[in-house]
Amino acid sequence: MSKKLEILKKKILYRSLYRGTKEMDILLSSFVKEHINSFNERQLKELEKFLEYEDEIISNYYNLNFVEKNIDKNEVSKFFKVFKI
Repeated sequence: MSKKLEILKKKILYRSLYRGTKEMDILLSSFVKEHINSFNERQLKELEKFLEYEDEIISNYYNLNFVEKNIDKNEVSKFFKVFKI
C-alpha cells in the first residue's frame, strides 16, 4: 500500500476518534475501524469528506434520517446509515 494511502487512513482514523462528543467518537471510530481496510482509495476520500460534516448533521442523519447539506449524496453515508455497533 502506498505511503500516501497510509497517511490518509491515519488521518481518517484520528478524525473519527476525536470528534468532540464521546458518543460520536464511539460511533464514528467503530464505523471507521470496521470499514477502513475494505474501502478503496475513492471510498477513503469520500469517508474523509464525510467526516468533515458536523457531529449534529451526522447524528441527525444516522438517528433521525434527517438529511442536511446533501450528506446522503456521499457514497460512504450509505454504509454508515446501515452500520450498527
